[in-house]
Amino acid sequence: MTKPEPRPGVMDVAPYVGGSHEVEGVDRVIVLSANENPLGPGEPARQAYLTAGETLHRYPDGGAEELRQAIGRCFGLAPERIVCGAGSDELIALLIRAYAGPGDEVLQSQYGFLMYAISAKTAGATPVLAPETNLTADVDALLDHVTERTRLVFLANPNNPTGSYLAASELLRLRDNLPADVILVIDAAYAEYVVEADYEAGARLVDGNDNVVMLRTFSKIFGLAALRLGWAYGPPAIIDVLNRMRGPFNTTAPAQAAGIAAVGDTAHIEASRAHNARWRAWLTQQIGGLGLEVPPSAGNFVLVRFTSQGKADAAFRHLWARGVIARPMGAYGLAESIRVTVGLEDENRALVETLREHLEAS
Repeated sequence: MTKPEPRPGVMDVAPYVGGSHEVEGVDRVIVLSANENPLGPGEPARQAYLTAGETLHRYPDGGAEELRQAIGRCFGLAPERIVCGAGSDELIALLIRAYAGPGDEVLQSQYGFLMYAISAKTAGATPVLAPETNLTADVDALLDHVTERTRLVFLANPNNPTGSYLAASELLRLRDNLPADVILVIDAAYAEYVVEADYEAGARLVDGNDNVVMLRTFSKIFGLAALRLGWAYGPPAIIDVLNRMRGPFNTTAPAQAAGIAAVGDTAHIEASRAHNARWRAWLTQQIGGLGLEVPPSAGNFVLVRFTSQGKADAAFRHLWARGVIARPMGAYGLAESIRVTVGLEDENRALVETLREHLEAS
């Protein structure tokens, strides 16, 4: 007997597994596994979400007009060149589905975000990984891996899970050396956390070009991960394609309302950025002082590297047993590492003390 079969590539996908939030038998769990904002959303966004709950029987604005206007005002961008999605994950998938398929290649750096390769496989395209140098995307390696089959190049900048970033000059060099028919997608999910002066989120590279798209999210500094809200800024032709591909009501009314309030809440954005900068530096120094390698990070997390997978696994299990949830990095090809989100002060201190306890006992 025959049976329905998915298209080629679908069964090659290892499903994405998000960060855990619960530990059985532990009452107070410290969640440092999903790169969420430990301060949560700002009060204006919270109130806007609650108010939107009064009209749940109404369909949302399919074009997210007010939200796109608010994003445009906040970032100085043309609203008509913005499209919103159910998180940047949806926009990643739509870009790949629109521009790549069987026989095509989707290029990314070696330790780039897992959803690029997953979305490529579900579209029947082939994901290609370019080697990194010192856990950082290498422009020359990316360009060396471009072939006549390359349709899109994805670059997370800063990158999750390594925390590294490329300076604006390197981004420009990558864009200028890509073929005109290859789309460069700059995934700037952590842009608001970057304090380095040579960083560029990507908007300037989009302007004046037909093959560059910038992705952003409300899940990180804005503290709205539960609402699944992201956006893309790109050339009119690509934005038109994304609008044709997306569902007619792909972002909810409560998410749109909270997003509008969040982008205007500069006090919360600055408080979140300042908290992250302070405690990211503290975690880097303290964990490094335990004899572990902690590469510089421009995001709201740090990568903690051990000398072997066994030692990383043992540390993860010890943390877990004490209700501190980190993120193992085996799925990224970094099995000797765990990733920890910058948390609240007491959470950060508990993480370091629990790691210290484990290392002293092992």
